[in-house]
Amino acid sequence: MNRTIKDATVKRYYYASHDELRQHLQLFVDAYNYGRRLKTLRGLTPYEFICQRWTKEPERFRLDLSHHMPGPNS
Repeated sequence: MNRTIKDATVKRYYYASHDELRQHLQLFVDAYNYGRRLKTLRGLTPYEFICQRWTKEPERFRLDLSHHMPGPNS
C-alpha cells in the first residue's frame, strides 16, 4: 500500500507545501477506500467490505460506521 500511495502522489506531483501533500493524500485515500474495487475483497471496495463485516459481526467494532460515511458535509 505504501508503494501505491507513493507512486500516485510524491513520485507524480510536485507539492509546494506539506499541506498540499496532506490534502492530496486525503483525496487519494478517500478515492481508494470508496471507489477502488479489489480482487482480494471479492470485487468490493474496502469501505463496502468493512460495512459488510460490520453488518455480520458488529461486536468487533467500537464505532458505528454510519457516522463515518462520506457525504455532503465531509
